[in-house]
Amino acid sequence: MADLPPLYAAARPRHPRAAPGGPAARSAPSPAEARSAEAAAETATVSGLTRDGEGVVRAGKTVFVAGALPGERILFRRTRRHRQHDDGELLELLSASPERVAPRCAHFGVCGGCALQHLSGAAQLAAKETELKDTLARVGRVEPASWLEPLAGPEWGYRRRARLGVKFVHKKGCVVVGFRERAAPYVAQLSRCEVLTAPVGELIAPLAVMLGELSIREQLPQIEVAVADNATALVLRVLATPSEADLARLREFAGAHRLRLYLQPGGLDSVRELEPPGEPLRYALAGAGVELEFAPTDFIQVNGAVNDALIARAGKLLELDGSSSLLDLYCGLGNFTLALARSAGRVVGVEAEGALIERARGNAARNRIANAEFHRADLGTPPDPALPWMRESYTHVLLDPPRTGARAVLAAVAALAPRRVLYVSCHPGSLARDLSMLVHEHGFELEKAGVVDMFPHTAHVESLALLVPGGRRTAAGRPAA
Repeated sequence: MADLPPLYAAARPRHPRAAPGGPAARSAPSPAEARSAEAAAETATVSGLTRDGEGVVRAGKTVFVAGALPGERILFRRTRRHRQHDDGELLELLSASPERVAPRCAHFGVCGGCALQHLSGAAQLAAKETELKDTLARVGRVEPASWLEPLAGPEWGYRRRARLGVKFVHKKGCVVVGFRERAAPYVAQLSRCEVLTAPVGELIAPLAVMLGELSIREQLPQIEVAVADNATALVLRVLATPSEADLARLREFAGAHRLRLYLQPGGLDSVRELEPPGEPLRYALAGAGVELEFAPTDFIQVNGAVNDALIARAGKLLELDGSSSLLDLYCGLGNFTLALARSAGRVVGVEAEGALIERARGNAARNRIANAEFHRADLGTPPDPALPWMRESYTHVLLDPPRTGARAVLAAVAALAPRRVLYVSCHPGSLARDLSMLVHEHGFELEKAGVVDMFPHTAHVESLALLVPGGRRTAAGRPAA
């Protein structure tokens, strides 16, 4: 029998729990939870992974077992029963998968920031491809004519954008900083993070110590992390006014670690830099000859290397030239729009957030891109055909919607009759639903699709899909009835 890897020590608390909105102590278990503690140990073989990275066991009712991998023989017990499935706890690893690896992070299993550090990188990609293929077939009844090779980049120190929880734990008299725990709504106490970029990942412990010295340590619920090419920015959400001593300590810490610190006492419009504002944050798009300025709370792709590769692949798939006109919906601050403008005759970006549109226009001007224009519009509802940008014609459309998908704009996209539609997705379920509509209702053909591994070691699946006008396709590749 194999020993349990360090991951499964997660079942035994390593530190006092830190609830984000209440006391550290857990509430008393429910009668059902109390009964589950008496469940007998069972033996089974793991058949797959859930979309959250838990092992799937078919033992009467399906059981989800955290830390178990496909093909492994395990000893487990049921810890909580639900209508459709049970939750299980891994007690012993009887035979390990050849794809099992030792997690790099000491906090893996407790921290919810990662779900797959115990699985090899190649196997993670394969699992994400399986998730994408199964979801497109099951939910969307679609299958591409060909599958793209997965886009991947660095596995460690890649994450330049994150939101960290902060909690003062009375029981220990200290502040903890980290992601939420995997199995509870508490802040995991981290000493470092292996997936955050090095300037931040290595600063978590000293950051927590410094925050614990502030008079407002109990009114600091979260920190936004934004790592630019020219600076590392932290935005502290503050629910009380810092004292002069607090401000002095923050400035001292920022200077010692070469950080740009911002305070956010209210909404996004309340964010202010602690020191007199420095030069704008910016990041370059390798290969595109474009540099984008952004605010520390703006959305940017978390993985810079994969973002560069994604833009390059988008350009190849779209096949733009000087006669092309591209409509980029959900354009943000111009990440795709301005990079692809170098290859197209005209590009139009549309975004709901006014501040991002203003930054996109500024980025176009700074990069001397004259063939790009930007419009603000609510893309959560069908766009008005009378809008100026809707009265234009386009040869290509790019969609990069939030997790909820692009359902509201699909009919309008189809009415434009573009030669190519490229869909960048951050959720397989909404992608499958939207592709189903474009294929089965609007006559497009799903030409290519593939995984974009923006978040290594997590179960998060991002993807790319290319559609062209053509016949209808089903999961079996036959014309739809």
